[in-house]
Amino acid sequence: MFGSCEIERVDLKNAGQVAAVRTFLARFGLSYDEDVEYTINLRLHGNLAGTGSFKGEILRNIAVDESVQGAGFTATIVSELMQEQARRGRMHYFIFTKPAKAHLFGNLGFVEICRAEPYAALLETGLGSVGAYCAEIAQKAAHIAHIQGPRAAVVVNCNPFTLGHLALIEKAAGENAAVIVFVVSEDRSLFPFDVRFRLVREGVAHLANVAVVPGGKYIISAATFPTYFTHEEDKVVAQTRLDINLFAGKIAPNLGIRARYIGREPYCPVTNAYNTAMLDILPAHGIEVRVLERTQIQGEIVSASKVRDRIRQDDWEVIRSLVPAVTYRYLRSEDAREILEKIRSSDSRH
Repeated sequence: MFGSCEIERVDLKNAGQVAAVRTFLARFGLSYDEDVEYTINLRLHGNLAGTGSFKGEILRNIAVDESVQGAGFTATIVSELMQEQARRGRMHYFIFTKPAKAHLFGNLGFVEICRAEPYAALLETGLGSVGAYCAEIAQKAAHIAHIQGPRAAVVVNCNPFTLGHLALIEKAAGENAAVIVFVVSEDRSLFPFDVRFRLVREGVAHLANVAVVPGGKYIISAATFPTYFTHEEDKVVAQTRLDINLFAGKIAPNLGIRARYIGREPYCPVTNAYNTAMLDILPAHGIEVRVLERTQIQGEIVSASKVRDRIRQDDWEVIRSLVPAVTYRYLRSEDAREILEKIRSSDSRH
């Protein structure tokens, strides 16, 4: 209780309370995700005057009624959320906000690390930073640090690792002195990160000038790909441009990356929008974008989704033709049984 100002925790299982937050946020062009972990409301004289939520390290959906903005209530909400985060053992925080509101959080100790006009700005504070992340990646890639010459990057998810992924990495390795391969860390794929990372690392072990590193929280993660913009048509544009601006402005310069290799995307609209954002943004930062045609086997494009489809059909002869030996051995092992069962029971779009 702060005088006539009260902070209350929202019961996320209470449909009425959640609906009130959703209605309040709609006034600010924000939507409310069902997957938040924690939400609080700020009430002034009993009326809803502000709200804020978080999921993981990300503070989100922070809004204060226009009639009381400037009274310090944004700071109150942020402080309450950060205290709860600290109680849960989290000491690093991200905030998404509209670019015009970024300065408000700068006054609270947050540092802006990228923005995608006019959609969103991403700020951070606490223990850890994008600079520390780049230093950690450099350490993980220390075995290629001595190599002089052009350095390239490849970002992959590999759900699972296919001959298409391998061909892309081999092409980058053949055309550059050194290559850093970032494997997306976000665990939203049927193949978990530890499996995807291991298959890529083992699959490119013959390439001495390649370092395989975790993408972490700064590359295609919940932090760089926000999912709660109101307008669906804005969502993909905001997500892709935010991620690419962060890569171009912070990650590539810190790691000496001057080129990024991508495969042409004929099917997935999101991946195609991501590629378009790279072609638009990266060259302006002195980073070349190399778009390669997708690898084909017997006239058909190799893709991870095709491998998963063939798993559902138990077509192991075709699967063997689509993946490197390391992936095939894993898929045929006992360790993969639970993942294969998930794939067979999942929708083919995932």
